[in-house]
Amino acid sequence: MVGSTGSLTTIEYEPGVVADLKEAVNRLAPPDLPYAHELAWHDGNGHSHVQAALMGPSITLPIRSGKLRLGTWQQVVAINHDNHPRKRSIEVTIIGVR
Repeated sequence: MVGSTGSLTTIEYEPGVVADLKEAVNRLAPPDLPYAHELAWHDGNGHSHVQAALMGPSITLPIRSGKLRLGTWQQVVAINHDNHPRKRSIEVTIIGVR
């Protein structure tokens, strides 16, 4: 994912898991703590940068016979950690042998 406040992961995209993941990420980097980033930018999103860095901007996914191989309930999700909506770009790189 392009951007410093977004991340990619895979989860079962259902309300309970989405809520659990959001709570877990907020426990790791709570939005209400003071962040040094705020001293420079005063934009309220210091936690967004930390959360995105912890989760990471990329994932590796298997492709077999030209098809993405995911578990039955597994979906790829893009997460915006910022404190306001952002338009995001996702770049895909395919590495392998035919």
